[in-house]
Amino acid sequence: MRMPLGHPSLRPYLPYRQRPMTNDHGVVAHFLGTSSVLLSDGETSVLSDGFVTRPGKFRVALGRIAPDRSLVRATIERLRVRSLAAVVCAHSHYDHALDAPVWALETGAELVGSPSTANIGRGLGVPESSLRVVADGETVSYGRFDLTFLDSVHSPGDHFPGTVDEPLVPPARVGEWKTGTAYSVLVTHPTGRILLHASANFRPGALRGRSADVVYLGIGNLGKQPTEFLRAYWDEVVAATGARRVVLVHWDDFFVGLHRPLRPMPNFLDDIDVTMSRLLPLARRDAVDVVLPVAWQPGAPLADLA
Repeated sequence: MRMPLGHPSLRPYLPYRQRPMTNDHGVVAHFLGTSSVLLSDGETSVLSDGFVTRPGKFRVALGRIAPDRSLVRATIERLRVRSLAAVVCAHSHYDHALDAPVWALETGAELVGSPSTANIGRGLGVPESSLRVVADGETVSYGRFDLTFLDSVHSPGDHFPGTVDEPLVPPARVGEWKTGTAYSVLVTHPTGRILLHASANFRPGALRGRSADVVYLGIGNLGKQPTEFLRAYWDEVVAATGARRVVLVHWDDFFVGLHRPLRPMPNFLDDIDVTMSRLLPLARRDAVDVVLPVAWQPGAPLADLA
């Protein structure tokens, strides 16, 4: 019998752990937990979310939260981020947008996302010249990266729907970071195409006609959804884009800091074992490589694709 507050083990999934990088194949990725991924081609870097503060569950439940600027600075130093062109937010919940404005302030990057994300940036003093609001289907370019923003939907059970309509000044309660617009971001580079799909949900047909070599696939809360939902999700996001590799994101317990090894969400919030039992057969069916990323470890998502 599983304890509700217990955590599943990652041991059964060690064969899928990200392998040490031997060939960068043009784009290097660093995973920072949840759906935070830093992509760099050696000249230009772009970041999704950048959530590194990761306040504990009791503060999230009972108190007010704010970004920890020292943790963002330490991350920038550890990853040797010399320049950052853009920080993009998949949507505006705190586990995506809490730290993003600080990255923009520390590096001079543009903060890119919905009007809600822009108001989160304004609350921390990001200048208007560094805020970019994007519409469905819009493409913005940074160096050799082209980022196309496609409207998507949050995973089932959105606790904080709505929009952020005024500058959000932390500390504040987590519910102030409302969803805003959820995006799926298609990153096109001369060496390949990467889809950043953070929320485990889909708009039917939204990705039809889009192609990707790799999908960073959000699987949060999938273990609590019906089998049919996961199958449809896979078909609408992975199969529809023809991806040959899936990198699993948004599976880890983001109430625990990045100074500790990542672990799955507790049993009462999700069930990674159920998710994997349903997802891996679909990957085998479609000959898709599945990767469980390792925090901080550089990876080459586009390398050695069949």
